[in-house]
Amino acid sequence: MAAVAARSTGSVGVGAVIFISVALTTYFISKKKKKKKKESRKKKKGLVDAIGNTPLIRINSLSAATGCQILGKCEFLNPGGSVKDRVAVQIIQEALESGQLRPGGIVTEGSAGSTAISIATVAPAYGCRTHVVIPDDAAIEKSQILEALGATVERVRPVSITHKDHFVNIARRRASEANEFALKRRNSQQLNGKEDTEKINGYESNGCNYSSLFPEDCQGGFFADQFENLANFRAHYEGTGPEIWEQTNGKLDAFVAAAGTGGTVAGVSKFLQEKNPNIKCFLLDPPGSGLFNKVTRGVMYTKEEAEGRRLKNPFDTITEGIGINRITRNFAMAKLDGAFRGTDREAVEMSRFLLKNDGLFLGSSSAMNCVGAVRVAQAIGTGHTIVTILCDSGMRHLSKFYDAEYLSQLGLTPKAIGLEFLGVK
Repeated sequence: MAAVAARSTGSVGVGAVIFISVALTTYFISKKKKKKKKESRKKKKGLVDAIGNTPLIRINSLSAATGCQILGKCEFLNPGGSVKDRVAVQIIQEALESGQLRPGGIVTEGSAGSTAISIATVAPAYGCRTHVVIPDDAAIEKSQILEALGATVERVRPVSITHKDHFVNIARRRASEANEFALKRRNSQQLNGKEDTEKINGYESNGCNYSSLFPEDCQGGFFADQFENLANFRAHYEGTGPEIWEQTNGKLDAFVAAAGTGGTVAGVSKFLQEKNPNIKCFLLDPPGSGLFNKVTRGVMYTKEEAEGRRLKNPFDTITEGIGINRITRNFAMAKLDGAFRGTDREAVEMSRFLLKNDGLFLGSSSAMNCVGAVRVAQAIGTGHTIVTILCDSGMRHLSKFYDAEYLSQLGLTPKAIGLEFLGVK
């Protein structure tokens, strides 16, 4: 009996130890989780620190319709309202660190809107200003937002990228002119001796005179160059891609997005495929863009379609900020398994479908990305997890993409009840 009692007591002792061990483990895990949650809620140090770490949400209607988990990265929740906030921060920080830009300088950019708005939002946090050159067929509210943010805005006619007066080329010139203006001002004031007046931000004077578009205290200019500046790619390779990986616990099967500069699709695709080569990455290309042909056939366009032969805007789409007919340095970094085409009608219908069924009020490129997500789901089958980018909201697209009269003139009045425009019943 004594032996039995001892064994019984021993069993109780072991059980107690196990119970206490489990309880302590649970306690510390719970405490660690609470600490992590508390840290995630800590105060951000200014606007720049609030950029990124956007939610990844399940798009319920599309997930239910396709049998896949379709997830959208809510980039419209960034402080400046779009995915381009990440790019603006990366470009400005790298330029300041390299000495190409100094506080008090002017960041110039040629942009259809979102990147410019992000730069105009972020630049003041670094003590800089913004000068934007924008095509005059972009939604007027984008110019209005830029001006409200304190940026100087030039609206110019759309022409080929090979033309000297393409909005990107004008923006590049404005940076040189800002540097020239700052140099002449320094020379006139005879500050800091000969060496400092010969160069500014690495720029040497060409001796030309420019009518001033810049404030008297301008500290030179820096051309952001979102298309070719690899800071764009790095913003997504170091930020957006890792966030998606963490938010899905690495359990995703595909990523899809459209491309303008190519930074988002390149940075995210390269990061994800380095983490897991089995993750399939796709491009969604709008009308008039040549990237679909480049990805699927290796040839971007025929000689007749080359940008150098076009005098007008080469794109035949109402979506803004996506589609291009050249390979940028950013896009060249992409790791893609294929591409899909999207149409303006599909983008318009998708935007209304998501607003009605999910309460998502999305911009044109976001709607096109969701078209891409459905296309990928149809291609790879049910049971997969697909991620796309919700670039910005519909607030910047009221005068065109969400204007009934404008759409009616183009024969794009939305009529769909469900997703029948994508062949989904």
